[in-house]
Amino acid sequence: MITRHTAQVATESGYFLGEGPVWDADRQRLLWVDIMAGHVHEGELLGDRIEPAGTLSFAGSVGAVAVAESGDLLVAERETLTRVHPDGRRTPLARVLPEGAPGRLNDGAVDPSGRFLVGSLGNDREVLVRFEDGACVTIDDDLTLSNGLAWSPAGDRFYSVDTLTRTVYVRDYPDGDRSVLCTVDDGYPDGLCADADGNLWLAVWGGGRVECRSPEGELLAVVEVDAPHTSSVAFAGPELDVLVITTATQDLSPADRERRPLSGRLFTARVGTGLRTPYWKPGI
Repeated sequence: MITRHTAQVATESGYFLGEGPVWDADRQRLLWVDIMAGHVHEGELLGDRIEPAGTLSFAGSVGAVAVAESGDLLVAERETLTRVHPDGRRTPLARVLPEGAPGRLNDGAVDPSGRFLVGSLGNDREVLVRFEDGACVTIDDDLTLSNGLAWSPAGDRFYSVDTLTRTVYVRDYPDGDRSVLCTVDDGYPDGLCADADGNLWLAVWGGGRVECRSPEGELLAVVEVDAPHTSSVAFAGPELDVLVITTATQDLSPADRERRPLSGRLFTARVGTGLRTPYWKPGI
């Protein structure tokens, strides 16, 4: 039997392409991006509500953000990775896409060892890379639109999304062969995260929902969201028991936005307990 939940709106403001929520446990802050605006947002979680607390702006798009134990940020800009120090200084780290590439970097996440992974979209051939030892190592180079990334509680299984093929992949990590875990028929799989039981929580773009899938891909639960373009998810809060859901207004017509006025806002739901987000380790 599939369990049903309903998310509640958590922010007053909406975002064109809200994405990539990250919980910084040491500083008890939530980070997320508005991709096309080039913004990294910071917020405070107050119960089931999120209060914005600051914004960093970049010249181009921002696909993802990660945080180090020191508080430094790693930001996936349009084509490159940038380190933002707590005092505001910005240090270029690596180029991922060629200069002037038609596409951009998209979703990213930190693996259990502290290395950052990020994928791309909008190019002829999309990649998923891992940033380590100051360079980018290619993991996949045959994707249609690289998206959500997550790991099992033990860190030995890796899940990744290829959105336009509607596919969630699984492999042993770090060096296993890729296989299909599940596909999504109604909407497109987007961001995802894992919970403490090893289940996956998957945002479905165009579906107005988040799906919970078992480690074998079985549908266990659905969170209904009053916004059609659910984009990503993360567990947050002192007990990691608040599922934060980002949404977008991108690709919605004026009539769609009138019918679904909460589109673009962040939502929350109480559905279980998540995993602590690993910190990015700049030295590896």
